[in-house]
Amino acid sequence: MTDHGIALPHYRLHVVQAVVSLASPTWQREAWLDPDRFEDLDHVVHVLFDDFCDADNPLPWLGQCLRTEEEVELMARLGAAYGAAQDAMGAAADKAYLESPGWPAVIAAADRLAQVLVSNDHLGV
Repeated sequence: MTDHGIALPHYRLHVVQAVVSLASPTWQREAWLDPDRFEDLDHVVHVLFDDFCDADNPLPWLGQCLRTEEEVELMARLGAAYGAAQDAMGAAADKAYLESPGWPAVIAAADRLAQVLVSNDHLGV
């Protein structure tokens, strides 16, 4: 596995936090459904698809905020899982997404990616 480094470590901080959030159903219920909290699904989606990465096309982010080809591949899987859930749900409240049949696939994809991101950071791959 080749570590391409990260040119934008502050971007990676946002990406890792967003992925960990997507991997945690407990956090989603406690934080996203609380109107007094800043974070919600929309925020996480903007981090991963618009602001600090592009989960639909993560390859250009290799060496920027993603370290390895494996991270790129897993981010693409997360993007695809979220895209399928979004296609099925359309515009809906966070609670509806969390209860949708496609949501467990998003959680599973995020969980695998979160493990790899954190492990790579700890190992200094």
